[in-house]
Amino acid sequence: MTFTVQQFQALLPLVITCATSVLVMLSIAWRRHHAFNTLVCMLGLNAALVSVYFAAQVGPQAVTPLFIVDGYSLFFTGLILAAGLASVTLINTYIDSFKYNREEMYLLMTIATAGGIVMASAHHFASLFIGLELLSVSLFGLVGYSFHRPRALEAAIKYLVLSATASAVLLFGIALIYSQFGSLAFSEIGPQLHEDARPIVLIGLAMLLIGLAFKLSLAPFHLWTPDVYEGAPAPVGAFLATAAKVAVFAVTVRFLLLEAIGALQIPAIFHTLAAIAIASILVGNLLALRQNNIKRILGYSSIAHFGYLLVLLLTGGPVFGVEGFAAYLTIYVVTSLSSFGVVTLMSKCGQDRDADQLHDLRGLFWRRPYLATLMTVSLLSLGGIPLTAGFIGKFYVIVAAMTFQSSWGWAMLAAIVAGSAVGIYFYLRVMVNLYLAKPGMHKFEAQLGWGQHTSGLMVLCASALVVYIGVYPETLMQLVQIAKAAGVQ
Repeated sequence: MTFTVQQFQALLPLVITCATSVLVMLSIAWRRHHAFNTLVCMLGLNAALVSVYFAAQVGPQAVTPLFIVDGYSLFFTGLILAAGLASVTLINTYIDSFKYNREEMYLLMTIATAGGIVMASAHHFASLFIGLELLSVSLFGLVGYSFHRPRALEAAIKYLVLSATASAVLLFGIALIYSQFGSLAFSEIGPQLHEDARPIVLIGLAMLLIGLAFKLSLAPFHLWTPDVYEGAPAPVGAFLATAAKVAVFAVTVRFLLLEAIGALQIPAIFHTLAAIAIASILVGNLLALRQNNIKRILGYSSIAHFGYLLVLLLTGGPVFGVEGFAAYLTIYVVTSLSSFGVVTLMSKCGQDRDADQLHDLRGLFWRRPYLATLMTVSLLSLGGIPLTAGFIGKFYVIVAAMTFQSSWGWAMLAAIVAGSAVGIYFYLRVMVNLYLAKPGMHKFEAQLGWGQHTSGLMVLCASALVVYIGVYPETLMQLVQIAKAAGVQ
């Protein structure tokens, strides 16, 4: 086939991100210099983010049978790049005291970001699996990068074994679907799913959804999440909670809502996904109650939040379309970056663990009042409190469940209300620790000039966006219109 200039322009974000990976690799081979490699990585990701605008000028169009570049893919590509760039910014300060090789962390981060972009533009099971493996294999190395910590190695091994198992299940499901339809293209498989729902097709679709549910840490496929979040370096946890999950959810929504619309009309599939959504909301919030580790709390919180997103997928398609997912994911990404950013600013990779215990944050307001305020804002947003961005996202989910004409709608609404009430409790539990009296000297402390570093500025910007979106949501509503190009009309 011929590859035109317009197709090359449409793939610019992916091309620039891959080129950045190559440049970082070459710069490491030429000379190990932390600051220089950081600069190359950040310039490359910034250039890729800017190129999203130029890619939009030639879309929508299919670039080979594997990729489709439209408003939907470009919106989530931009969100993945922004999350990846924010995570790299956090890494710069976090890994500065690490006495081993530091530069490869940027290489793995750019490769993982490229895998996420591939998934956001995937229009074919082959590109889905390639993007998923690019992302997953890079995360194996990132999770275990601080290998001097026993928990980091444990987390990396758990994620490696369980992720490989989930990928095998997903691949087998794809094989079963291919055996019936003779195609791997979403556009060819989607229209036939509802009409030809034979048992082998349902088994294949179920295995596909199990693999994706594992990557999204939906219950009951969530057991890896708290351990991996706790063991991974804090900036990697930020990337895992944001860019990695956004990429998987983006391709899931494209397949189920935009291509294989009939799949959600199959009773067995819909009932199973509804049960998974309710279980994720309840399990994520209830298991976070007794946690004393901030990263584990954020891990369980992510399980609940993607349960809310699954409710939006099942009930909100006719009401909000793609705009609802785009808005909720944007809010979730900004809020998660802010909360993980505060933990990162108080931690160093060279230490034996991160500042992720509740007692590490005790009395933070009396030592670093502005940093404690940023953490408070992000926790209020995760809890869905009004005047924060999280309230806007929770509003989308509740309205979608209330307007859904089914008994499942009321069951999901009850789970949302109960889960949100429990969630507010454990978020407040963390916030109270921030304002308690200082119990003495602390092992972990943020630098006095944390706000003058790029990582500190990133956290400040993320927290400012949380408040701005909560007060003036119109800007976000206009932005998510970009994703409507492939939305459900």
